[in-house]
Amino acid sequence: MMARPAPAPLELAGRRVVLRTLADADYDAWYEVRVRCRDWLVPWEPRPKGAPLPAEDRASFAARCSLRERERQLGTGYGFGIFVDRRFAGEITLSSIQRGPFQTGHIGYWIDKDLAGRGYTPEAVVVTLAFAFDTISLHRVEISIIPRNHASLRVVEKLGLRSEGIARKYLEIDGRWEDHAKFAVTAEEWRQRRDELIEAWIE
Repeated sequence: MMARPAPAPLELAGRRVVLRTLADADYDAWYEVRVRCRDWLVPWEPRPKGAPLPAEDRASFAARCSLRERERQLGTGYGFGIFVDRRFAGEITLSSIQRGPFQTGHIGYWIDKDLAGRGYTPEAVVVTLAFAFDTISLHRVEISIIPRNHASLRVVEKLGLRSEGIARKYLEIDGRWEDHAKFAVTAEEWRQRRDELIEAWIE
């Protein structure tokens, strides 16, 4: 019985960043960034109280890539590595996609601390929004951020995304139930701002 060929990666291009689905071969670059930036990233990551840190070994990374690929095939989520000058720089996800009357998804992201503040993450968000609305036809995309995470808030501020207020005790982060500032873009808003955002961040 012949082995099934590996699925082709999904790649989306911005002006300076490339988003690409991750594969086993990306492990070394991913691991180097995760270890170097662990103290900077872990305080903002969802994890129940008392739970261990997510496994970062090669086998766990491969299993995670397989899970993301399964989500892509089902249309329930899309996970991308962020690459700058062909170097792995972080991750962005379009997850929790619901169809039916919702047609919605959530964006989450992280970036190498040495590359933060240079506009790579806002660009990656615009690339992901274009994919969400223009390619897979979602109606609404949300981003949720802990209010004291000023670096993440700067991303949505740079893009001028609409605030929907504070969701109290929204998500358990590093063992604490944290409030989250909610931001959203609808398909109608995207149509109004698409040319502006793409010209500013992609073309």
